[in-house]
Amino acid sequence: MKTQQYNVSGMSCAACSSSVQRVVSRLNGVQSCDVNLITGKMTVIFDENLVSSADFFRVVQKAGFGITAETVKKEASKQKESMLPIIVSLLFAAVLLYVSMGQMLFENLPLPKIFNMNENPYNFAFLQLLCCLPILYFGRSFFIKGIPLLFKGHPNMDSLVAIGSGASLIYSIAMTFTLSHNPHAVHNLFYESSAVVIALVMLGKFFERSSKAKTAKALEKLMELTPDTAVLFKDSKEYEIPTSEIKVGDILLIKSGAKIPLDGVVLDGCSSVNEAMLTGESLPIEKNQGDAVYGGSVNIDGALYIKVTHIGENTTLAKIIKFVEEAQSKKAPISKMADRVAGVFVPIVIAIAVISAVIWLIVGKDIAFVLKVFTCVLVIACPCALGLATPTAIMVGTGLGASNGILIRNGEVLEVCHHVKAVVFDKTGTLTIGKPTVTDYIGDINAIPLAAACEMVSTHPLAKAIIEYAEKNNSIYQKPDEFKSVAGMGVCAVIADKEVLVGKKEFLFENGISTDEFANDFAKFAGEGKSLVFVAVNRKTSGLFAVTDVLKPDAADTVLKLKKHGIKTVVLSGDNRPSAEYMGKKIGVDEVYAEVLPDGKAEIIKEIRQKYGAVMMVGDGINDSVALTEADVGCAIGSGSDIAIEAADIVLMNSSVSDVYKAINLSRLTIKNIKQNLFWAFCYNTVCIPIAAGLLYAFGGPLLSPMLGGLAMSFSSVFVVGNALRLRGKKL
Repeated sequence: MKTQQYNVSGMSCAACSSSVQRVVSRLNGVQSCDVNLITGKMTVIFDENLVSSADFFRVVQKAGFGITAETVKKEASKQKESMLPIIVSLLFAAVLLYVSMGQMLFENLPLPKIFNMNENPYNFAFLQLLCCLPILYFGRSFFIKGIPLLFKGHPNMDSLVAIGSGASLIYSIAMTFTLSHNPHAVHNLFYESSAVVIALVMLGKFFERSSKAKTAKALEKLMELTPDTAVLFKDSKEYEIPTSEIKVGDILLIKSGAKIPLDGVVLDGCSSVNEAMLTGESLPIEKNQGDAVYGGSVNIDGALYIKVTHIGENTTLAKIIKFVEEAQSKKAPISKMADRVAGVFVPIVIAIAVISAVIWLIVGKDIAFVLKVFTCVLVIACPCALGLATPTAIMVGTGLGASNGILIRNGEVLEVCHHVKAVVFDKTGTLTIGKPTVTDYIGDINAIPLAAACEMVSTHPLAKAIIEYAEKNNSIYQKPDEFKSVAGMGVCAVIADKEVLVGKKEFLFENGISTDEFANDFAKFAGEGKSLVFVAVNRKTSGLFAVTDVLKPDAADTVLKLKKHGIKTVVLSGDNRPSAEYMGKKIGVDEVYAEVLPDGKAEIIKEIRQKYGAVMMVGDGINDSVALTEADVGCAIGSGSDIAIEAADIVLMNSSVSDVYKAINLSRLTIKNIKQNLFWAFCYNTVCIPIAAGLLYAFGGPLLSPMLGGLAMSFSSVFVVGNALRLRGKKL
């Protein structure tokens, strides 16, 4: 069996991707076919002895879509799509509505006499046709793509829009030619039905394409983490060379503040390294001889000599990029109901129109009557309400979310979000504020300003936490007279003739200072996963700082709300186990996973999905990007990394955990609205199509005219839009 990826073009909805998947899956020798509408990729597992790429090309092209073999990774488009065609279309649509509906609804509506519908019906019709033409030109893709797919047996939403718009346009043009001998036909014009729906759908498709284009940005930013050059240490000399030229076994010098270009192992030196891109841990990791380091992480202080162990696709960062790509390719969008019925709805409507026309022809009705019935069925079945049911609710829903600081990437997210059964939280920066804070201090308060004085020359995050604590407690500290830093251990200084040491327990022990009197406090705080810093004055331990990343104030309340609605809550962190478990217990989550690397996070997301159902992942760091794309819904904290934000489906701009619950509630409200709209759209068609076909007329009732059919169709669209607008008044 061989696995091969292809790029498929021309797909505009779920009906398209399902058509491609269906025709390829039918081929003998194909084990599985997965088509992703968002990425435009098709992944096929097949038997090379039974089927080949040529067969895939043949059936996909026959179905009406483009296909190319993915031999080179596609670059994200740098060109922004112009909004001009959409703006022009919307302006002409507004004018068209003013002209066509204005005089029918308001007798005194200002309009030049030359275009009065009663005195100059031909001019009135011609003006509407002129307003239609620019919209039809800019929306020509609906006809170019939709009509051929209709005849090839793979209709989609483009086909629905094309046939409805086309029917209204053709009938209106026909009525325009009859105005010279039948001025009353001016009431049978439906140019606005033809053009306005195209303008609105164009707007919706633009927003959809814009959100899809963001997919590649997360990968681009991940790739930018690797520096272009590195310092090669060879024959006791330093050479700056391109990272791409480094080989396994080369010795690199990583200076203070520099990015580590590739994976390796420390040969010499001692330093603190920020590995937040891997673990999400806000505190730097101490690196000594023999410790592993990873490309993309940052050396904070001290110099390191490392031996390169992995290059290219074998590095940890490259694997993260690969995982993100794979997770994106597997993430099939949720098919809209309108797309799912497209393949059945359009043929049925056409069949009803044709059968109705034939029956009336057989019973002796003239061509004008038959054409009236045929056109009326097509006009009244124009899928305006069906086409607007989902996008209008989604547009209003996403607008409501934006006003509450909740940014939704696309409508698909709202469709799947209300199915979420488990919410997985990253710890650092998501449930916590994202920086070390002193939570406890035990000991002599006079030692606090001395500790702050020692730390004022250090750039270590723990040092900043101690200084902030001292300032909060109004402690006045001065610059040390003498200062010495021991990488990975602590600092010592002389302040006002006092010898002060600040650092780890081991640092004090190496200097012959006992910490026994703080043993109980040390054990308690260590059990909570907190970082511990001692301060000793004149060879005697004077105090103990407990430092950790504190919980956000709304974390516990959010977990409680989710649990009340039957949603499982999980903490998934790269942080140490005691810290993660302590935090998880404090806010009451159901499960805690700790010390997990990015690829491991993706696997755990899969396990949680199998156990509970649809999963939402909430994170803020680069290390969360794999899990964010693997989850059914990826939710990024707005204050987090750009990569996490680009990889996510939902961005919480207020960086508030409580917005997670609001996002799920927004989804539920929007989906409820969509279901109401779709019910009305289908109910409308179910009732009105038989009437348009002449069912009432057959039993002595009236024959529905295309004009009334157009009014009914317009009313259904107005009803759907009005119902969607009700969302604006909802509270999250």
